[in-house]
Amino acid sequence: MNSTAFPTVAGATGTDHLSISPSILYFGTPVALLTTENPDGTPNLAPNSSVWALGHTIVLGLGAEGRTVANLADRPELVVNAPSPDLWAAVERLAPLTGANPVPAAKRGVYRYEPDKFAACGLHPQPSEVVAPPRVAECPLQFEATVRSITPAGPDGGLRIVECDVVRIHASASVVVPGTQHIDPAAWSPLIYNFRHYFGLGRPELGHGFRSETATSRP
Repeated sequence: MNSTAFPTVAGATGTDHLSISPSILYFGTPVALLTTENPDGTPNLAPNSSVWALGHTIVLGLGAEGRTVANLADRPELVVNAPSPDLWAAVERLAPLTGANPVPAAKRGVYRYEPDKFAACGLHPQPSEVVAPPRVAECPLQFEATVRSITPAGPDGGLRIVECDVVRIHASASVVVPGTQHIDPAAWSPLIYNFRHYFGLGRPELGHGFRSETATSRP
């Protein structure tokens, strides 16, 4: 047992911490919409809330059984589209859909197969310039990318860590500082997935995901 004594910090309230076991760890993560190419050349569109960027590398966390991982393994190109908060309802319409047919065992009873996800959620494809999958026209930020590696993860190998190299960036003029290559952080707000509820920066809750375990009478 470590008996090291730590100094007490004036005003600290650390004694109210609880040891808990939440079912998910989406502690305020950005939402991305991933477009990939299906075997028949049609686009697949999937929401993702495990995404981060370092330099021009984007790293994704994905379920191993989904259509997105299968597409990327065979056709390693994609677009990482960043929706704004006003698109949360379209993202949620997309959330219970899967492009995998038959529906993977782990998703049955929760998700349903949908071959045309763009139409199902009310978003529109826009041709990309470098990669084959289309962009999402409504998303203010769009990152065309190629896959560098796909690595198994998770205690049972049911996850995949996908490293992507960004090869072309598109930004709506409304979120770019005029005359520069910079995103205006005062104009751009990402859609945030916070323990299965949707938020924008500095805004009240927009709504909750269909798998939320803490939904109330709010939207």
